[in-house]
Amino acid sequence: MFKKYRTTQTPPARPQPEPVTPAVAMKPPAARRPTSEEQADARRRRRLLDLRVTIHQRLLESLNLGAIEDAPIADLRQEIAAISRETLTDIGVVVNAQEFESLVNALVDEVTGLGPLEPLLKDPTVTDILVNTHEQCFVERFGRLELTEVQFKDERHLMRVIDKIVSAVGRRVDESQPWVDARLKDGSRVNAMIPPCAVDGPLLSIRKFSRTPFDIEKLIEFGTLSGHMAQYLQAVVSTRLNVLVSGGTGSGKTTNLNALSAFIANNERIVTIEDTAELQLQQMHVGRMESRPPNIEGKGEINQRDLLRNALRMRPDRIIVGEVRGGEVLDMLQAMNTGHDGSMTTIHANNPRDALGRVENMVSMSGIDMPMKAVRTQIAAAIQVVVQVSRLSDGARRMVSIQEITGMDGDIVTMQEIFRFDQQTIGDDGSVIGEFTATGIRSHFAERFARWGIKLPQDIFIPAGRKAG
Repeated sequence: MFKKYRTTQTPPARPQPEPVTPAVAMKPPAARRPTSEEQADARRRRRLLDLRVTIHQRLLESLNLGAIEDAPIADLRQEIAAISRETLTDIGVVVNAQEFESLVNALVDEVTGLGPLEPLLKDPTVTDILVNTHEQCFVERFGRLELTEVQFKDERHLMRVIDKIVSAVGRRVDESQPWVDARLKDGSRVNAMIPPCAVDGPLLSIRKFSRTPFDIEKLIEFGTLSGHMAQYLQAVVSTRLNVLVSGGTGSGKTTNLNALSAFIANNERIVTIEDTAELQLQQMHVGRMESRPPNIEGKGEINQRDLLRNALRMRPDRIIVGEVRGGEVLDMLQAMNTGHDGSMTTIHANNPRDALGRVENMVSMSGIDMPMKAVRTQIAAAIQVVVQVSRLSDGARRMVSIQEITGMDGDIVTMQEIFRFDQQTIGDDGSVIGEFTATGIRSHFAERFARWGIKLPQDIFIPAGRKAG
């Protein structure tokens, strides 16, 4: 028998596994009683889950975990299948070929990946994975949430997966620090919350990132923005204007920031600063930095502000901050004003005006007492373009507004909208129907674009209705 990845030591005596018994069917919702087929399917899935846990325990005792990291997946799968057959024989359980194949697939995922979550991570249609305790898992597909059949054996099983994720990036989660931000190897964003803050059991959220970052052409294809908006933004980035991408949670800020960064030339040095490294820049000359939380003694924290100050000593041409959340925004504004033109960052806000208001509030968190007019003058000088992205009611993500900051009028930062998304109606299927259009206002930076040798189409700033006329 194939035993390449078994441990050389004799495993300790194992207690006889408890007999696998069918799980009691879950209590049906008040609105509808499950059919007999649904009840049978639930019992079958629970039975296979119990079997998977029993065999996984045998795998932990039998496999040399240190040797399997670099093992060919075909060899490892063969060994797991062999141990699974032995275990099923020992406990006297018979499964059909389809169930055995399902068991082996799940066990390979358990050993090499994140267990029950692996099929969802491999599914390209899934954009978000939302685990609400060990019994319930939702996913987002095409902007809609749906319940899956994915379950964990118990709370310990889910906690083991969470620990595997956070330990891989040198972070921790425990009762003293019951929440954590982390990332997967592909850059997908992870947030976990455990008891006592998570009342009913551990909560896990995974925002999946495409292995191939979306470029502007792909976003145009998806309907995120129009071709004219893309041409304008290419001119903005190429002429080194400072950009603030604003939007709500899940609106696509990081995706759009990634796409905009593709317009940066390869001969520029870029330094990125993030709480959790998510940006997937394609340029050759990129220095990536990630903040670090405090250790178990409350020491050793390195925040974004520390990294931003250090970045200024690294001779960057552009600085990209994944998201500003606090006092580091003042250092970001100062960097934008002192020779690091073309820098970019994102912020949580519902519209461009609110975004500037949030920047003002964050400046006050820096600990430096500045008059409000001085703060607004700094903002008006540092940020030139605000890109507002939004997730619409049908789940689609759109670039709903592009506005330019034109200066100050007394104590007020003045702005003008160049492009917007006009929502017209809701289709029968719930989809949002609308169009991207220019507002008719000529860009404040048109002369700058011309000086840099960028020629935009003559009709780019003409509203859609006026062109048709």
